[in-house]
Amino acid sequence: MRVFQNSGVYPSYRPRFDELASGSKSFRERRDTFLKDRFAALHFLEPVLEGFEEAFFTNADDEVLQRFWARENGLASNTSLEAILLAQIEHHKTDVFYNLDPVRFPSAFLRKLPGCVRTTLCWRAAPSGSVDLTAYGAVVGNFPSILDFWRNNGCRAELFFPAIDPVMREYGQQERSIDVLFVGGYSRHHSGRAKALEQVAGLARAHDVVFHLDASRLTRLAESPIGRLVPGLGRHRRPRAVASIARPPVFGRRLYELLGASKIVFNGAVDMAGTDRGNMRCFEAMGCGALLVSDAGNYAAGMVPGDTIQTYASWELAVPTVSHALEYWPQAMVIAARGRSELSKIYTKGRQWRDFKELVARL
Repeated sequence: MRVFQNSGVYPSYRPRFDELASGSKSFRERRDTFLKDRFAALHFLEPVLEGFEEAFFTNADDEVLQRFWARENGLASNTSLEAILLAQIEHHKTDVFYNLDPVRFPSAFLRKLPGCVRTTLCWRAAPSGSVDLTAYGAVVGNFPSILDFWRNNGCRAELFFPAIDPVMREYGQQERSIDVLFVGGYSRHHSGRAKALEQVAGLARAHDVVFHLDASRLTRLAESPIGRLVPGLGRHRRPRAVASIARPPVFGRRLYELLGASKIVFNGAVDMAGTDRGNMRCFEAMGCGALLVSDAGNYAAGMVPGDTIQTYASWELAVPTVSHALEYWPQAMVIAARGRSELSKIYTKGRQWRDFKELVARL
């Protein structure tokens, strides 16, 4: 199976990645720098991470990376990024195209694929308005309710899971100096999580609580000295308790380091998946051995409240749940260790690749 996996560089991660890859002189060097930093590695198939010849990986929205490939393969300097991607697929003689960036490359793009491509899949773990993905052989994800959304929009949708990154075993072997870590976005639109985060931030008075938040430009402006003088920006400011401990977002191996240095990773679902739970932070936190504390709901196999994770039934109970885990940390540490062990056995890269091949065979 010759599989082509396409992804993208998250905007907030791009400055960090550009810094890491600043010395790259070729497509391979820049791409390998990205893969080695492990951003979104839970989604990348085993042959990609192992560098197998039959697997090709790129970030089609990374113009620097794609221009490297275009020059190295004799394409004109004004070739569009879409045309470069199509040339890569044809050059690779791809038969399975797996796209992690389907909003950028919806059904209309698939009609331009070279004839060597027999099967197409895309990962989409969110509703996406009017985006047309019906031409894909399957939309895959790990939230059943969102898969139902895609089925109702005319797509074939199949359950598929991320996998624990093997390098996660390198992290969390030392003392965990951070009491509570949250990494993600803060938005008042997700009211339950926003209220829970505000309450948990208040624990910073007695504990080492670290929030790495991806703030919008409006939020950064609203919280600046000048922005505080501008009428109407107040709704974009985060609560004082949250803003006072907020740090810039982190990704890749830097995220793994923080997860491995934390006792508790706090998580809260946003409002798009109903009662389904199991966003990427759950897998990342447990894979690095932290205790996952998250809101109650329907979790994937291996994520069992009271056994491998801890959950809270409502935002008012978030702080008592976290505080209890910190007070009785030896018992909570056993739950965290059991969670790491369970997920490392269930969600392996080998199993993910086998599941992928079986899914392709069914399409």
